[in-house]
Amino acid sequence: MEVSIIGSGYVGTTVAACLAAAGHRVTNVDIDTAVVDAINAGEAPIHEPGLDELVGRHGGDRLQATTEYDAVRETDLTLLALPTPSNDDGSIDSSILEAAATSLGEALADKEGPHVVAVKSTVIPGIVEETIAPQIAAAADGTLGEDIHVATNPEFLREGSAVEDFQNPDRVVIGADSSLARERLEAVYEPVVEGANGDVPVVTTGTREAMMIKYASNAFLASKVSLINELGDICKAYGVDSYAVADALGLDHRIGERFLRSGVGWGGSCFPKDTDALVAAARERGVDPVVLDAVKERNDRQPERLLDLLAEHIDIDGATVAVLGLAFKPGTDDTRNTRAVPVIEGVRERGGEVVAYDPVAVEDMRERYPGVAFEAVASPAEALDGADGALVVTDWDEFATLDEEFDAMATPVVVDGRRIVSRRDGITYEGLTW
Repeated sequence: MEVSIIGSGYVGTTVAACLAAAGHRVTNVDIDTAVVDAINAGEAPIHEPGLDELVGRHGGDRLQATTEYDAVRETDLTLLALPTPSNDDGSIDSSILEAAATSLGEALADKEGPHVVAVKSTVIPGIVEETIAPQIAAAADGTLGEDIHVATNPEFLREGSAVEDFQNPDRVVIGADSSLARERLEAVYEPVVEGANGDVPVVTTGTREAMMIKYASNAFLASKVSLINELGDICKAYGVDSYAVADALGLDHRIGERFLRSGVGWGGSCFPKDTDALVAAARERGVDPVVLDAVKERNDRQPERLLDLLAEHIDIDGATVAVLGLAFKPGTDDTRNTRAVPVIEGVRERGGEVVAYDPVAVEDMRERYPGVAFEAVASPAEALDGADGALVVTDWDEFATLDEEFDAMATPVVVDGRRIVSRRDGITYEGLTW
């Protein structure tokens, strides 16, 4: 099938490369010429395990990129994979998506035959049917349900494992009120489902329900992380190993083992934004989101708790603190809503200086948060050398091998927010919740 994708960020590029690998011909449309040139040259514009190989194999061939919306006329289906950032009140800002909808509609005005558009961007139920679909149809001078068929197709990709998640999904969710849209989306995912390890449920539902499935999934997972962090605090107060408790909890099929690692909290592009949006949407409809408010509050406390534990062992005022990890999770260079920001700001507010290390995310951090001051170094050993304390924020595998590097610290105090560093003699070690 001929597929076009508007947007070449973490979702758009990953989906495009994976669909090309599944046998489709894919055209990425993006306004950034540097991103377009990179894809056509076979170079992935983002850091994501496995993506370099796919873009290198298909970029410029089965996978093409362009800045011109007109390319969508040669395709059967368009996926909208654009950011929907948060407003100050937590509600989503759909302006980028709306602008793309208009441009897409204008490009489709000269196309013969019906066209299917599926919104992958995360939006509150109602926005697609009430805003995006009418905008596309109006700009295309077409009729919804005849010339233009609009569906929703939420993504469930985790940064750091997005390629694996797409190629071996837990489920595929298609929200369509049009049989043509449903049939084309099913055809797009057919080779993905056939090539996956094991049976993959294809959930077909309405457009509104599909979007709520996305929000409900992220809200539930965020709640799970915040709950295990609170249980971890209780375990620490009693001298109990919270990870041993979590291992046993995970054996209960009603609970499951995933997302039971207590630590410094959740961040990234999805959990914070989607939880905020769901809270704002609930309040707009007169629902008091008591549990989700508590989930957010617990998550916001975790970085401060990390700093409090450090302050039990050193005077942060005037100290040099090594922060290990800037990306919100390992395997990605994405720093959106990373816990490293409140940690670094907290150290500096207490009078300390920060020396930070991350294998891939330093430049992304500087660009995204220019006001967050820190000295970046080229290795964890360099960050630890002479430091008065160390805070582990991201669980990169290389941190698990650190040992004698801690001996070069002025005072070897390590507060581990991810349980990645091994306890040993000669280190004052504090786990965040154990």
